Amino acid sequence: MYGYGGYGSGHWVWLIVMAVFMVIFLVLVVWGIAALSGRARGPWRPQPDPQAPEQILARRLAMGEIDEEEYQRRLAALRRETPPSA
Repeated sequence: MYGYGGYGSGHWVWLIVMAVFMVIFLVLVVWGIAALSGRARGPWRPQPDPQAPEQILARRLAMGEIDEEEYQRRLAALRRETPPSA
């Protein structure tokens, strides 16, 4: 009277719901693995600052850790070894 197993004709709805949840679960697992492996790319990941080494050097000069001669020498070395931008 009520169809197969007493569930009526709505048992296919649960199959679709389970399939959708399974796809969502698999997407989350793949995303989690990519995020933990460090291979995820996007605007949310911080990009390296090409000026950071020069800023660190300037801060060290300002703090008195190095003198001006050492600053100039290291700054010239940094600028020589900087790879060309793409």
